[in-house]
Amino acid sequence: MQSEKVWRSFSDPLKQFIGKRVSNEFDTDDILQDVFIKIHLHINNLQDDKNIHSWIYQITRHTIIDFYRRRKRDSSSTQTIIEQEDLFFPDSSDAHVELAKCLKEMVNDLPVAYRDAIQSTEFEGMTQKELGTKMGLSLSGAKSRVQRARGKLQEMLLTCCQIELDRRGTVISYTPYKVGCADNCTSNPKSVK
Repeated sequence: MQSEKVWRSFSDPLKQFIGKRVSNEFDTDDILQDVFIKIHLHINNLQDDKNIHSWIYQITRHTIIDFYRRRKRDSSSTQTIIEQEDLFFPDSSDAHVELAKCLKEMVNDLPVAYRDAIQSTEFEGMTQKELGTKMGLSLSGAKSRVQRARGKLQEMLLTCCQIELDRRGTVISYTPYKVGCADNCTSNPKSVK
């Protein structure tokens, strides 16, 4: 299959696929460009055209993972935890910073095993496989631990605040349900614009 035909067939679906996983439209376009460069460079190595769909999406997933790894690596080790919370709130607006502070408080309130899992994987850049080794868990056990920790954080955040998201999953506003829900939350509704 020629690169031009691949571009016509996969450009829009891949952009949507990437856009659901990356919050910034410019990053989405950059990743899409990287994906098509990789496809163009390696399409002649594809032995069976029947596998092209899964092959292209595998390249895309790996490119997105590389993007986040590069982003973590580029961040200075002296950054504050709030600045590192791009994973949760990539916008640097006041509302995102305040929600990031709330989230940090909530991470500290998690049971130790869940707190360690989130801090190790989300803030220290440890892979889930490395987490499993560190905690004496299988890879699937480590994945479950991180997933449950994320679920608990989500429950805590949604219990604390009403959060409004745009169609891409970006926080556009939030309103705490009560004052003092998390020490760093405010009682004033915030809008992200």
